Amino acid sequence: MKVKSILVSQPSPTIENSPYFQLKAKRKVKIDFIPFIHVEGLSAREVRQQKIDLSKFSAIILTSRNAVDHFFRVAEEMRFPIPNALKYFCLSEAVAFYLQKYVVYRKRKIYVGGRTFDDLSLQIAKYNEESYLIPCSNVLSPAIPKKLNDLGVKWVQGTFYKTVISDLSSLKNVYYDVLVFFSPSGIESLFSNFPDFKQNDTRIAAYGNSTVKAAKDAGLRIDISAPAPKVSSMSRALDIYIEKVNKK
Repeated sequence: MKVKSILVSQPSPTIENSPYFQLKAKRKVKIDFIPFIHVEGLSAREVRQQKIDLSKFSAIILTSRNAVDHFFRVAEEMRFPIPNALKYFCLSEAVAFYLQKYVVYRKRKIYVGGRTFDDLSLQIAKYNEESYLIPCSNVLSPAIPKKLNDLGVKWVQGTFYKTVISDLSSLKNVYYDVLVFFSPSGIESLFSNFPDFKQNDTRIAAYGNSTVKAAKDAGLRIDISAPAPKVSSMSRALDIYIEKVNKK
């Protein structure tokens, strides 16, 4: 079956040259963006209740832009002055670049991984005397604590924000050829909002191993997945799939 409509379970891109907008124009398909999950920040009081004292940490591990936003938000609510000597360990270049929203990049000690936490752990291992804080959501990949424990570094996990399932009742009678997911929480939201969901001819696109696993565990058929060899992005995976099926 040809693909004419796609629902991406994330907010609409803020950049004009997004590959999704390019895909829409190139393949003449409808692409809608509706977040299946959203983030809510915890208050400074709720973070303190976790016995988090920001002054006790010499390094911060930032795994996402949400982590960056909520770390600095909570620090401001706590009236905690961020020390210039604080070290920032960022999962990717995108997260490190995002730090410029809050700090003067060239004046801070910033260390960047590659695409995975294993890549970042190589940097963390060089500074095993630091005291690390991970400001994160209520859902953290179990691989991260395991890797930090294997490294033998001193670290603390702090929940600074939480992932919440969005209300999707407006989609009750809306059909899309492809549903695109980027996290297990997105799959959870689908069935929370539509417990009787039947896949039928709907194609499921999943990004990342954990998302693929969650989809399969929920009984879904995976038609499109990324990343893959020579296909690093979901937009590219969609492009390849559409080119193939729309030719028929």
